[in-house]
Amino acid sequence: MKRWVAMLVAGLCLTGAARAEETSRAATNCAVPPELVSSDNSLKKVAEVVAKERKLDIVVVGTGSSTLSGPGGGGAAYPARLEVALRQKLGNVDVNVFSEAQTKRTAEEMVENLARLATERRPTLVIWQTGTVDAMRGINPDDFTTALDEGISAAQKAGADIVLLNPQYSPRMETMISVTPYMDNMRMVSQQRDVVLFDRFAIMRHWSEAGDFDLFGASHGLGLAKQVHDCIGRALADMVLNAAHLKTQN
Repeated sequence: MKRWVAMLVAGLCLTGAARAEETSRAATNCAVPPELVSSDNSLKKVAEVVAKERKLDIVVVGTGSSTLSGPGGGGAAYPARLEVALRQKLGNVDVNVFSEAQTKRTAEEMVENLARLATERRPTLVIWQTGTVDAMRGINPDDFTTALDEGISAAQKAGADIVLLNPQYSPRMETMISVTPYMDNMRMVSQQRDVVLFDRFAIMRHWSEAGDFDLFGASHGLGLAKQVHDCIGRALADMVLNAAHLKTQN
């Protein structure tokens, strides 16, 4: 079972050899509908700290798809691109994003480390990417929901806002595992707990259906992967800015 999960995770991550035509095309096509980077819930702590201290410390608690392999992979993955985008848009605000990937772990298995990171690093914002491994392992959706509640409470107890980030979209993934119950529960919990949900799945599906990215292939070029991560980072920055009602320089 563990071997199967590892193979599937590897297959779903956007990695591989670079293809120049994909990179060129993706560079100019990653617009996101406004409703996918806005939320009825607010990042009040982010707004308060940025206004008073002119700084924003973020911890990303992710899984395998929050990273990229190869030379320069760390700087090209979406957490790093999020930092770049926020620095560009916030100007004189000191933005720092720390990312820790916890590969092959369910939400329940991530909670303890999320709580530790929130307590030790004292970020203003925690971004929690989860759901895919739970779907792969067939974790009871109710247990998944309980873990989400525990993680949210841990971040808030440490004084941080939290954003939930759902699985990435892959047409091939939909034929192998059912992520819908877990995404539905993430949305439900975000509404019940008044926290922001970044719908990465819907955003990537929009790009795929609009023809901005070809996500149907059995393997993807590293160039394409870097462009998708850059676009995710920029869209996530827009979500943070909108939810915190922060003014930008451009």
